Amino acid sequence: MIGIRSAKKRLQNRFTRSSVQTPPADYEMLIIGAGIAGIGMACRLQQQKGNKFFASAGASKPQHKHKTKPSKRFLIVEKRADLGGTWDLFKYPGIRSDSDALTFGYSFRPWLDNRMLATGESIKSYIADTAREFNVTEHIRYRHEVQQLSWSSTTQQWTAMIKNHSSGEVFTLSANFVVGATGYYDYDQGYRPHFAGEEQFEGRIVHPQHWVDVDYDDKKIVIIGSGATAMTLLPALVDEDSDQCAGHVTMLQRSPTYVASVPGDDPALDWLSGKFSPLSKQQAYTLLRTRNVLMQQGVYQAATHAPKMVKALLKHGVKKELKGSGVDVAHFMPSYNPWDERLCAVPDSDLFTALHSKRADVITDQISHFTKTGIQLHSGNHIEADIIVTATGLKLQLLGGADLYIDGKSIDVGALMTYKAVMLEGVPNMAVLFGYTNASWTLKIDLACQYVIRLLSYMKKHKYSVVCAQSKTEQGQVQTQPDTVLGSLSAGYVKRAKDELPKQGDRYPWQVTNNYLSDRIMLKHRKIADNWLRFTH
Repeated sequence: MIGIRSAKKRLQNRFTRSSVQTPPADYEMLIIGAGIAGIGMACRLQQQKGNKFFASAGASKPQHKHKTKPSKRFLIVEKRADLGGTWDLFKYPGIRSDSDALTFGYSFRPWLDNRMLATGESIKSYIADTAREFNVTEHIRYRHEVQQLSWSSTTQQWTAMIKNHSSGEVFTLSANFVVGATGYYDYDQGYRPHFAGEEQFEGRIVHPQHWVDVDYDDKKIVIIGSGATAMTLLPALVDEDSDQCAGHVTMLQRSPTYVASVPGDDPALDWLSGKFSPLSKQQAYTLLRTRNVLMQQGVYQAATHAPKMVKALLKHGVKKELKGSGVDVAHFMPSYNPWDERLCAVPDSDLFTALHSKRADVITDQISHFTKTGIQLHSGNHIEADIIVTATGLKLQLLGGADLYIDGKSIDVGALMTYKAVMLEGVPNMAVLFGYTNASWTLKIDLACQYVIRLLSYMKKHKYSVVCAQSKTEQGQVQTQPDTVLGSLSAGYVKRAKDELPKQGDRYPWQVTNNYLSDRIMLKHRKIADNWLRFTH
């Protein structure tokens, strides 16, 4: 407690210092999170060849009588013990991406993998290799949690209160710019509703976010859920070629989810860059990445503008996959339109292959209560279980749970609008990175990181110290819309956290389009200065 009180006192002292006494910030940029977004941001900084964006910012401030150490370029703080974010956290069997590897990888470091949906292990290795290649690893501080972020208009700096979980020490450091690269969910706990009677269940209950050393060999398992996690787990748990194989797995869903099978491998990269091809590996990668981006956008636009057609195509595909299995196609036909919630992709029909076996089935029903030996359903049926997996979704959280203050005033992030889905309304010198929900997460992250670099370069050129997005101009006030930064996605975890997520506005550039092509123009080619950004020296 003494360490925390002294840290807060140091925070208060920073607010009372005059600009004459303000030393350079400890770091030009503080990056929170060492997942795919944080590593991507750091690599983009490293590509600037030592360029110090805020090197000239102090020129407009009074000179110091005593020599002070210049700001270091950047620091990444990660509260987990290793990098990787999502891909370090989740350890459940079969964990994989739900987007193709060519677009899931960084544009500046091609992921030349024929595997369509990459495994969690390979994704983490790719992130780690990228960090090493760009000399980012040495800038990461693990088991360091940002508990509070405070902006001072007097010092024009952020002060972060950080806890070192290895030593227990609480300390502060300052930065000119902060990038929140923590994703949008709570890494400590997932969404876990309480089920009536669960205390009397004599088996094991496990959430996929906390899957550690689960012995499921020859066990009866019930997976509660119908999202990507459940559909990934089911075929993995009954894989007879793995070290363990469940005796039987039931996917118990309250309502269906759309699902489509995609090829497990894409040999096109080898074909286009083969011995008799005029294309290099890099050229083939660029061509195929563009193809995949256009396909992703095409499917999403088709689902948005012709939902009945896409729904019919999905139904036809599922019906074909389930033929002869005895499983009703209704288990995969939701009442909502495609892409109102995220469409699940399964590689090489592995989910449907599992449902053709005697080891797996799917049930659509409501849970009445848990019993000693399983789950009692509203329909009157009872499912026996040794293990119940609660694949019930995520609990959302921004900035890793850090409290946000501006000049001593607490800021409710959920009440703010998002500018270009990168900056927050009224919050100076901060970017919060969000990926796509309808395409590869990394596609949007990569664009956002490039935008941040462009923004900082513009500020350096014009000797600006502060940038802030304002929703009110001479042209009027942007009106807040109910949709969040995650778009119109109606998934349960988004609905539950609608008050915690930043919102969209009623016009460009405060709207979230989830369209890579328009975002590419907006973030890479539009002028930095506009009616909404306020710059100060």
